[in-house]
Amino acid sequence: MRRFSKIINLPNVITGGRFILSGCLAFLLLQEQTNTIGLIAWLVFSIAAGSDWIDGYFARKYKAVTVLGQLMDPLADKVLVTTALVMLVADGKLPAWLALIILCREIIVTGLRGVASSSGIVVSASSLGKWKSTLQYIGLGILIFPPDILFIKNLHEIGLIVMYFALVLTVWSGIDYFYKLRKIFLVEVQ
Repeated sequence: MRRFSKIINLPNVITGGRFILSGCLAFLLLQEQTNTIGLIAWLVFSIAAGSDWIDGYFARKYKAVTVLGQLMDPLADKVLVTTALVMLVADGKLPAWLALIILCREIIVTGLRGVASSSGIVVSASSLGKWKSTLQYIGLGILIFPPDILFIKNLHEIGLIVMYFALVLTVWSGIDYFYKLRKIFLVEVQ
């Protein structure tokens, strides 16, 4: 029972909630985008994005870092971002090429982390990666937000500009991960 309570802790429950909220976001973005539906979708996305920082805060504060949490937290982030990217491309609010580059980077970095982990190297998120995530969340949030509510004609363009900056950081942080892990590719498998 004690082992179970270590796995089911507050940070892991918050992380699990991000998976559920990602499903809710997909459902909401599949609906006809009225102001009400768009606002609810934006709130769901904002809560899910905010939970990324909250679970990490509680994990550090209560020393509740678990192997499950270390695995599931970045996956929950990727599921949330992937959900938003795919749904915004389908809705014509985001260029497919931009989403593709971001998704490819996420897959490559996840693979690099997996290889590093199998070599006994733990790769934590860099500050560059955290800035990348923050810009992605802001840009995606702007693109999800219904523009008619604020009467801002160029809200979509603002969201795209933020996503272009996020794209630059996404590629840059991917190169940074590859550079930091370059030594694992030089090791011979026994």
